[in-house]
Amino acid sequence: MSQPQAGDSPSAQVPGRRERKKQATRTALREAALRLAVRHGVKNVTVEQIAAEADLALRTFFNHFSSKEEAVLAAAAAGAEALVEEFRARPPHESVLRAVREAVLVVVDRDDAVGRDHIRVLRLMQHTPALLPQQMAVLIAQERALADAIAERLAAADPADPPGVYPQLCATATLATLRVVLSRWLSRTSDTDEIPTSATLREEVDEALSHLAAGLDRPGTQDPPH
Repeated sequence: MSQPQAGDSPSAQVPGRRERKKQATRTALREAALRLAVRHGVKNVTVEQIAAEADLALRTFFNHFSSKEEAVLAAAAAGAEALVEEFRARPPHESVLRAVREAVLVVVDRDDAVGRDHIRVLRLMQHTPALLPQQMAVLIAQERALADAIAERLAAADPADPPGVYPQLCATATLATLRVVLSRWLSRTSDTDEIPTSATLREEVDEALSHLAAGLDRPGTQDPPH
């Protein structure tokens, strides 16, 4: 497998045969878990059923996931991994928030199966309290991965300037912004099969991230109260 060059887009890097097979197996399990959870509810699905739905052995399931909840939420985790990969591939001259914005828009523009499954996962999470512990674990991992990538970018730009709390704040704020956009979209539709188009999400994500980049503070009243 050839080594990726600096600045290469992750989409241009071709994984080896073994890695492709591993990814395909994980995807099959993830899609099977989500299909069954949407159809029957998470509490009514077993790991045995997920493995059977994917036409894979139960042992194979546990090679990739520790629980049915982790498998169901895997689409959300995959979306965050794609965001971090695209962020790492952004040109070094871009500011951190510009790089984050562009990486997010690249992922949004894909309009692929991961994105569609991510929306279905979000709908499930709204009505499935049992997913909350795994949801928190996924969220913490997502924030840590993006914060690490931001810290690496800052260190490359100025090794003598410690980033402090900025990477974690930036990662947390960015992912929270994306969750707000998606939650607002979900609240406006009652169609459980409807998926936002990439154009719709791009516009709303772009607007939300622009607010974040501009700063969230707003002026108070002209005169202080007496």
